[in-house]
Amino acid sequence: MSTANSDNHLQTPILDSESAQLLQAVSQHGGYAYVSMAARAAAGDLRAAEAAREMAWEQLHSGPWHSVLPVWRDAYSMACLHVAKVHAIAGEFSDALRALDMGLIMGGPLLKPDLHSLVAIVSAKARAARVSEKQQQCPKSDRRLVPDDLDSKELLGVLPTKSLSCKMVLKRSGLSLEGFLREYLLPGYPVIISDGMGHWPARTKWNDMDYLKRVAGDRTVPVEVGKNYLYPEWKQELITFSQFLERIKANGSSSAAPTYLAQHPLFDQINELRDDICIPDYCFAGGGDLRSLNAWFGPAGTVTPLHHDPHHNVLAQVVGKKYIRLYLASLSEELYPYTETMLCNSSQVDLDNLDEKEFPKMRDLEFLDCILEEGDMLYIPPKWWHYVRSLTTSLSVSFWWSEYGSS
Repeated sequence: MSTANSDNHLQTPILDSESAQLLQAVSQHGGYAYVSMAARAAAGDLRAAEAAREMAWEQLHSGPWHSVLPVWRDAYSMACLHVAKVHAIAGEFSDALRALDMGLIMGGPLLKPDLHSLVAIVSAKARAARVSEKQQQCPKSDRRLVPDDLDSKELLGVLPTKSLSCKMVLKRSGLSLEGFLREYLLPGYPVIISDGMGHWPARTKWNDMDYLKRVAGDRTVPVEVGKNYLYPEWKQELITFSQFLERIKANGSSSAAPTYLAQHPLFDQINELRDDICIPDYCFAGGGDLRSLNAWFGPAGTVTPLHHDPHHNVLAQVVGKKYIRLYLASLSEELYPYTETMLCNSSQVDLDNLDEKEFPKMRDLEFLDCILEEGDMLYIPPKWWHYVRSLTTSLSVSFWWSEYGSS
């Protein structure tokens, strides 16, 4: 739908107030061509806006991410806002949302309030346009991401060797903060908390395709395509959330590589989904700070290979089931970590195709494992090695937090 309308003019108060200062900073770093294009973009020139965005994009990819000057990240957000405003005026709401999402994903913090504000307005207009076009909804039988009638034996048949034959992670209900701190966080030992998220709206909403498409379908998200990040065929793409959901639904009947929305700060980007979850009180035990809140959405068969993370982690299973295997942090040498700096927290061992001749220390290594059911939360202590496999379509949320006083 592409209908120009004066009602589609979007207000950007922070961009208006900060534009001159930001452009001056860009000029000081040699971005004279960008400043020229941005001035024309502000007057409604789409080609100039796209050119400015491309210039900023090139700067974002001029070296390692940590070396990119912050001013160019804000400049990228500015260009995205200009692109979005021109598309919105023309009634091209999907294009406007894509530009805004790219600003949220890749841009700096300065203009994020304007980006979020425009996302809310443009999303509402896009939904209204769809209603006016009387788009048909999916039949009720197709609305659920994960059906109830799954064959448990078939699900468990894909697990790595020796699964569910050693020690199981203990499952607790009614676990107090004091009990969690004393029995699990301070000793550094995993536990499943079975009743910590019953009050989340996500528990009922996220298994509904119609709901997810309505609140997030037009939004652009980064996804991973391929078995996992250790395989050479692995790649990343930017697609709409609706396209991602359709790939999930088609995964069982398609030979295409699985598509995974993994370790993405989705809830910083899509406020409607953030409102459906709550930060568990357990994440504040010990007086630490929440470091990241990430989404892990994908089809059955999605695997996160054996690795460890630096922070305390609560993995909340909202929709579907996962198998998780954990090894003590002290077993790093026996788990054959990669020597490359970028992969030093990942194991060379492929648990799905374990070769004990190549990795003999794995033969009798003890581990804990579990099936994480809908509504369960798993506490994973820092540096504990873990392997994760989705047994069904799975929507999970991870909460990372640091200990008090840690950097």
